[in-house]
Amino acid sequence: MLRCIAVVCVALLLAACQTDRVNRDFDAQRDFGGYGTWAWKEPGLQYQPNDPRIKSNLTEQRIRQSVTEQLDQRGLRMATAGTKADVQVQAWLIVENRQQMVTTNYGGAWGNPWGGYWGGPIGTETRNVDYKVSTLQIDMFDGKDGKLVWRGSTEQIADDSSANPAARELALRQTVQKILQQYPPR
Repeated sequence: MLRCIAVVCVALLLAACQTDRVNRDFDAQRDFGGYGTWAWKEPGLQYQPNDPRIKSNLTEQRIRQSVTEQLDQRGLRMATAGTKADVQVQAWLIVENRQQMVTTNYGGAWGNPWGGYWGGPIGTETRNVDYKVSTLQIDMFDGKDGKLVWRGSTEQIADDSSANPAARELALRQTVQKILQQYPPR
C-alpha cells in the first residue's frame, strides 16, 4: 500500500512538472513583416545527444512537415530552388536526463481532540526519481546576415506512451503550433 501511495505521489509530482510554457526571444530591431520566404538551414533538424534511439528520419519528417504548415499559416512561403530565402529555419530536438528528489510522508494519527487520537507512527521515505525531458527549439536566421532573429522552444517530460505514429504526429504538430503561435512577434 505504501509503495502504491508513493508511486501515485511521484506520478502527480512529475505531472505537475510538465509545462506548456513556451520560451520565445527575438530581435526587436528586425522588421518581421519584410520576411516573406523561408528555407531550411541544413541540417534542418539537429539532435542532442546524437543518439540513434532519438534520431529518426520519421521524427524529422514530422517536425519538418509541422514547421512547414505553421510557417505557411503565418504567411511565410517556402523559397523556390535557386533563390535566397529571407529567413532560414533550423530546429533542435534535445533530450536530457533529469533527476528529482521526492519525499513521501506516511502514517500518522486520526481522530479528534474530544475522542482522542489513534494511528501508527509517522514515517518518511525519500528517493531520487529519474526522468527524461525533451525540448523542441525552432530558430530563425536572417537570410542576408545569418544572425538569429527569432527563437522559440518548449520542453516536456518525455512520454513513451505515444507509441502510436498518429499520436506522435499529433503531439509534434501541437508542440510546433504552440512554439510558433506568436510568430511574427508583435
